[in-house]
Amino acid sequence: MNLDTLNWKILNCLQKHARQSNAEIGRQVGISSPAVSERIKKMEDAGVIESYNTMVSSIDVGYQFKAIVNLRAFMGMLKPFLEKVKTYDEVINCYRITGNENIVMEVVLRNQKHLETFIDQLIAYGEVKTQIVLSHVVKNNAINKF
Repeated sequence: MNLDTLNWKILNCLQKHARQSNAEIGRQVGISSPAVSERIKKMEDAGVIESYNTMVSSIDVGYQFKAIVNLRAFMGMLKPFLEKVKTYDEVINCYRITGNENIVMEVVLRNQKHLETFIDQLIAYGEVKTQIVLSHVVKNNAINKF
């Protein structure tokens, strides 16, 4: 789908606050609420808008650690890991990447013992490197036209 300037403006509004009304978006971008609704529907149908999500504070729901975990899979263990990783509740994002490691995961953990137990599960699949996240510098930045 080729996005025009108006569609980009609507996307920017939705990325900042997805629950705002179509009328409010229309006021911001200069078109009617039904026109906003029609454009949003077309972008959803085309797959430009994939979903609407609720962001949850991991700290406020009891996870004291957020970590980035890199995995360099052992020979023959990448495919089994790609299936297994889908079952780990700790994993909130997982990427298959190029480079020395095969996998990068963002995980949430209750405490240091939970981290140790999680790493112990992963080492059957490959070499593991872990970095504890201290803070977000950029978080869920909007995708913009550039």
